[in-house]
Amino acid sequence: MKENAKAIVLASFAADSLALGVHWVYDTALIDKQHGRVAHFLKPSNESYHPTKERGELTHYGDQTLKLLDTLSGGSGFSLEDFAQSWQDFFKTYQGYMDQATRKTLENFQKGKGPRESGSPSSDLGGAARISPLVYFYRDDLDGLVAASRAQTAMTHNQPQVIDSAEFFARVASKVHHGTPPKTAIKSVVDEHFNKAPYHQWVSEGFASANMETRATVSGFGQMCEIGAAFPAVIHLLARYEDNLEEALVENVMAGGDSAARGMVTGMILGAYLGMEAIPADWLADLKNRETIMRRLDRIDSEGK
Repeated sequence: MKENAKAIVLASFAADSLALGVHWVYDTALIDKQHGRVAHFLKPSNESYHPTKERGELTHYGDQTLKLLDTLSGGSGFSLEDFAQSWQDFFKTYQGYMDQATRKTLENFQKGKGPRESGSPSSDLGGAARISPLVYFYRDDLDGLVAASRAQTAMTHNQPQVIDSAEFFARVASKVHHGTPPKTAIKSVVDEHFNKAPYHQWVSEGFASANMETRATVSGFGQMCEIGAAFPAVIHLLARYEDNLEEALVENVMAGGDSAARGMVTGMILGAYLGMEAIPADWLADLKNRETIMRRLDRIDSEGK
């Protein structure tokens, strides 16, 4: 069961790395022309948002997720203060891309604000997309998972719908890990905890698009980072590819835009459902941080959570 649970985290990181080479490319025809079908990790070009990165590395979303995992591997659980300090220290020498949410949060910390007041007003899914290490650590403690997911998200994205979305997807991932299929888990979570606007609408729209082609669907919702576009797109991916993690993540990348954040959430939930065998072997082999991630997960287990 522990090995299967590790797919929650590894599939999320693999999704981020798969997206790295064409992250924030909105012109899908350009993706087709330059790369064809993106089914393997790519090195970003010098003209991309991630020119300092190598094939198999992570976007700034994945890097922050790895930092969150680092703070959990001591075995004592999530500490907002520890994560905040580690996160700030990390960005002192960071050579990758820093988005507006990161810049604004760092600015707020520099002004003396604490981690409960530091969050930017960003409405991007990226803040909620980091939660896979929390799902792993708190996989048998739903209340702890919800609280930690909301707190880590609010530290950088203090926007109600993004914070709620972190809770939503954390609850879905927890149900899926305990045996509920993704579509059933989504329906349960929205009915029990989020049967209100805009979440009910986003879920309905995502489910309604399950038989539609992914590229056109994501374009219709919007390829951008904002939660109003990304949330229903994730629901679409989960509903359309419930039994095929690889296809879900490849089609997500081919849809363009902020494929990294969408992929991280999708990978987390499908990883919880389908396990390690669903992650392509070459993705795991090429993921540069895989051994570090595995050591952190093993340490969480050895410390007894």
